[in-house]
Amino acid sequence: MINFKEEIAGIIAGQVEFLTEAEIADIIEIPQDSKMGDYAFPCFRLAKILRKAPPLIAKDIASAIEESDLFDKVEPVNAYVNMFIAKEKLIESTVSEVLSKGDDFGKSDEGQGKKVIVEFSSPNIAKPFHIGHIRSTVIGNSLYKIFDAMGYDVFRINHLGDYGTQFGKMICAYRHWGNAEDVKREPIKTLLSYYTKFHVEVETHPELDDEAREIFAKLEKGEKEEVELWQWFREESLKEFTRVYDMLDISFDSYNGESFYSDKMPRFVKELKEKGLLKESQGAQVVDLEEYGLGTALITKSDGSTLYITRDIAAAVYRKETYNFYKNIYVVASQQNLHFQQWFKILELMGYDWAKDCVHVPFGLVSLEEGTMSTRHGRVVFLEDVLDKAVEKTREIIAEKNQNSDLDIDEVAKEVGIGAVIFQELSNNRIKDYTFKWDKVLNFDGETGPYVQYTHARCASVIKKAGEDTVKKAENTSGLDYGYLTSESAYELTKLLYRFPDVIKDACEKYEPSIVTRHIVDMAQGLNKFYHDEHILTDNDEEKAAKVALVIATKTAIKNGLALLGMKAPERM
Repeated sequence: MINFKEEIAGIIAGQVEFLTEAEIADIIEIPQDSKMGDYAFPCFRLAKILRKAPPLIAKDIASAIEESDLFDKVEPVNAYVNMFIAKEKLIESTVSEVLSKGDDFGKSDEGQGKKVIVEFSSPNIAKPFHIGHIRSTVIGNSLYKIFDAMGYDVFRINHLGDYGTQFGKMICAYRHWGNAEDVKREPIKTLLSYYTKFHVEVETHPELDDEAREIFAKLEKGEKEEVELWQWFREESLKEFTRVYDMLDISFDSYNGESFYSDKMPRFVKELKEKGLLKESQGAQVVDLEEYGLGTALITKSDGSTLYITRDIAAAVYRKETYNFYKNIYVVASQQNLHFQQWFKILELMGYDWAKDCVHVPFGLVSLEEGTMSTRHGRVVFLEDVLDKAVEKTREIIAEKNQNSDLDIDEVAKEVGIGAVIFQELSNNRIKDYTFKWDKVLNFDGETGPYVQYTHARCASVIKKAGEDTVKKAENTSGLDYGYLTSESAYELTKLLYRFPDVIKDACEKYEPSIVTRHIVDMAQGLNKFYHDEHILTDNDEEKAAKVALVIATKTAIKNGLALLGMKAPERM
């Protein structure tokens, strides 16, 4: 596509010789109101140098550049030069680009040769994979896809919570009250019940605590029986987690969790000592970060056992030494902000200059409306139950709308129901807390996943009705008459398609998938306005081919956008 900002900067540079083209491009704005032009150049910065009022400078520049064939119109408004791009130029550049690139439209090679690690999801072994895990899971997966689209070599890590004293308690409980068949049948529910029972029984039998500590000590020493039980619990839990990941179509390159780093921590405790960063405090070893406003970071307890910070330091160094990452991204809830600030600072104080490349991507909490969810798992709302319910409710809605159709309702219900949950998660700015509401999630008319997917299916329907000959003509972009696409609705839709690659880049730089989500909604709304305002399948073959080309381009961009969120794009709904 033509880079209009660069082209404009080149034209204005002829009038403003004391600024480089790059500096001019940085100043150029995109007005929120399209009546103020497609691009605007503010002249405030030039006033001091030219010793002239900004409105007068704007008038001079507008007068000097208005004859360029890049523009339909140029007008000075107060201190701004407002520029309206030649419509056919933008439309031809955009539609031909989308149709030629197809599934690759929006992608870039900006990150080529750079390794990015994204750590996300990271549930605890033998604990419920619940609704609270959904944010890390889908935000992390979307960031993986966005960075991948930008050309980075992305490595996905699921840093499982698979280490700690709780495993001593769980093994203890299993030996007292458990059996293998129950664990195999319902791993998480069963193991959770053992863990809960342990805490009830220890009230009247405190000796269980000593037994659990002994078991964990054996586990740490690598005793065969304890290690085998721990590995079994881990494997059974992973089977259950994988079922949910399969529903979400999410996979990982590594499941190395906390246990993987258990033998790597002594090196860093020693290093902290050697670098004079460790202090003793009531028998424990700490790093004093008070001067940075970050309190005191606990490195080892008084009994010598290590904590999360120690493991996270070991994990970060391992990843740098193993993968030589460009960015090491952690998608973890905002309640952990201080934890990340502390250990990033410790890495810096240890002399690791790449500490600045470790990035915490925080997010707010998701809560449920009182009474909206009924689950056989008691107080815990399992993520799998949420996804199952979304599919079930979607199936009911689609079946009602397609009573005499050969549509594969089960498949579409899965794509739309699970997609609706993902879209709801990613439509909110990640840092905001929000309440999960079924009515909003499954709305086919609002700014929701089903609405966007339905718009994609509408595009597919128009393309099918147009017929093979028209589609073939539409895809031969060099023969199209783009003059048929200069109506307001067609042009506004095309501008949204043009901006799509920049939106992906913006989302990547800000670690914010909701930027993509909002733009997909805008494209869907733009298509629906075009659909209602225009007669697309007209009798005029030239006009029909041009309009169908825009529908094909929009369908492609929506599909590519949904893919960045981890969603499917059904052809029919």
